[in-house]
Amino acid sequence: MKMVVAIIQPTKLQVVKAALQKIGVERMTVCDALGYGRQRGQPEMYRGVEYSTQLLRKLALEVIINDDFLERTLKTIESVARSGPDGNIGDGKVFVLSVEEVIQIGGDTRGPEAV
Repeated sequence: MKMVVAIIQPTKLQVVKAALQKIGVERMTVCDALGYGRQRGQPEMYRGVEYSTQLLRKLALEVIINDDFLERTLKTIESVARSGPDGNIGDGKVFVLSVEEVIQIGGDTRGPEAV
């Protein structure tokens, strides 16, 4: 089992969610995230005064999947979350982590069946 953590633009959530549902990935957790990388913040205006935000808003999408879903999940997220044909700085990142065990709290199910 793997945990895929995708840091994406907030505007891409509905498109990514719909694309994942099409390939059979229907359970996910979405968290608000703030961060910075090569973008280094961006200037914004508030009541006529320009200021620079150091942390940009992103979403962290967490999905636990069985190993046979890994490649199609990664390809789907990469293709749908990318802005433009070549992508841009700030489109996000995808991390893949190994998962030792999954336990369904509402029952006695453990392992891949609990995903």
